[in-house]
Amino acid sequence: MKRLAKTVISLLPQNQISALAGRITRSPFSKRFIRLYVQKYGIDTSDIEKPVELYKNLNEFFTRKLVRDARPVDLDPNSIVSPVDGTVSQLGKVKDGSIIQAKGVYYTVEQLLGKEKAHCFQNGTFITIYLSPRDYHRIHMPVSGKITSYHYIPGRLYPVNEIGVHHVPGLFTKNERLTSYITTDFGQVALVKVGAFIVGSVQLSYEHSVHHQHRGNELIRSLDKHLEYKKGEEIGFFEFGSTVILLFEESIATIRQGLVEGSTIKMGEKIGEFLV
Repeated sequence: MKRLAKTVISLLPQNQISALAGRITRSPFSKRFIRLYVQKYGIDTSDIEKPVELYKNLNEFFTRKLVRDARPVDLDPNSIVSPVDGTVSQLGKVKDGSIIQAKGVYYTVEQLLGKEKAHCFQNGTFITIYLSPRDYHRIHMPVSGKITSYHYIPGRLYPVNEIGVHHVPGLFTKNERLTSYITTDFGQVALVKVGAFIVGSVQLSYEHSVHHQHRGNELIRSLDKHLEYKKGEEIGFFEFGSTVILLFEESIATIRQGLVEGSTIKMGEKIGEFLV
């Protein structure tokens, strides 16, 4: 069964299907499906920025903003907050450069990030957060700091739900992904945004050129002017759902007690703290 699931997933023209889905969800025709989407996924519309009927298409609703203060941000200077709404998929220590994807399934930091920055996180701390179709899709800063560079790696668009996570070894290292590197007073943080099946793209607030024109071409870019953000400020969004992986250098951070695989978290909620 596992082999069959992997074969079916692998044979699908994921990128082409995702591109087609993106065009459909951006069309005015898709507006009529917003209410159905809300009902199917049980989305709470009480905190969105405008009434459902005012969204022009389904994609605009996917990437909806929330009303001010809908997601309170933990302001303790040492705290680390969730950059997204989602469900904890895995968390813990990076062991000799290896990260757990699912029970018995691992991948390496170098496979995820590439060679340039992998050494910084070989024995660090990580947390993986899955965003389902019902979740708020905007991405925020988990810490206060400066974004110094980013790395775009093209790839497949396997589904990142339970089927993909359990049946595609090294899933997050095969999918398209974009990593923002953040320098803080405590050390380096990597915020990895992983694309997925049906996800049109990952959009960045600080670099609008990293969209479809770079798809298929790896891109590493240092920012001439380091961009300083406060914890909780928005830095981008997913179109549809996906996964975020946070990585911290060795001995600089710890995950909050009580967080376990399957925990549901909101953007701005404390998920850990820096060690001082």
